[in-house]
Amino acid sequence: MQVEIGVIGGSGLYRMAELEQIEEVEVQTPFGPPSAPITLGTLQGVRVAFLPRHGLRHQFSPSAVPARANFWALKQLGVRRVISISAVGSMREEIAPLDLVVPDQIFDRTVRRARSFFEESGPVVHVALDEPFCPDLRRALLEAATRAGARVHPQGTYICIEGPQFSTKAESRIYRSWGVDVIGMTAMPEARLAREAELCFAILALVTDYDVWHVTEEPVNVATVIQNLQRNVQTAQDVLKELIPRL
Repeated sequence: MQVEIGVIGGSGLYRMAELEQIEEVEVQTPFGPPSAPITLGTLQGVRVAFLPRHGLRHQFSPSAVPARANFWALKQLGVRRVISISAVGSMREEIAPLDLVVPDQIFDRTVRRARSFFEESGPVVHVALDEPFCPDLRRALLEAATRAGARVHPQGTYICIEGPQFSTKAESRIYRSWGVDVIGMTAMPEARLAREAELCFAILALVTDYDVWHVTEEPVNVATVIQNLQRNVQTAQDVLKELIPRL
């Protein structure tokens, strides 16, 4: 059975619940191995390829994730749609921790990452990124999150910083003044690579904190992120169960 749906698990999501007929495959790419062997399985009759972005032991920092190998491998397996799960901080009062966001825009502030499949060789490629996400997949994600009973925001601008450190208060204030809605470390180069590979791509962003700008909430720290991630990951699993059989 053809595998057309790929899921990239973010921090805290290293396995996909309820997958059946599981097998692991190792895919070789021109950019080295992916973050981990890719798990192929079936969810309610639909074949899925699952890949934990940071590795099974969370050994890859955001800057070190082999994103080109990850997307090349998914494309090689026949995947056409990719759902990326991403932990984020909120830059807006109305977007609370434990909410979900399906972003519609990205602001790229990364500086150290390979940005294209074509950097070392090949043609000069200029992909259009005015709309960085697949509208059909975004719509399906929103509908699935609603069916799962999640509090979900239908749009937002995701500012992607280099990391792995969190923002200073000065940085956080400036980012808010730019009109961004959530902050994370993994949307780029994933969205760009998905476009180069002609893959339908969307992000399900799991809000864990208010970054460091909030005057009454505790600034972001690893303990808070992990605590809220553990709760949000189950919500993400519920959304995927609602989403995948209907794609």
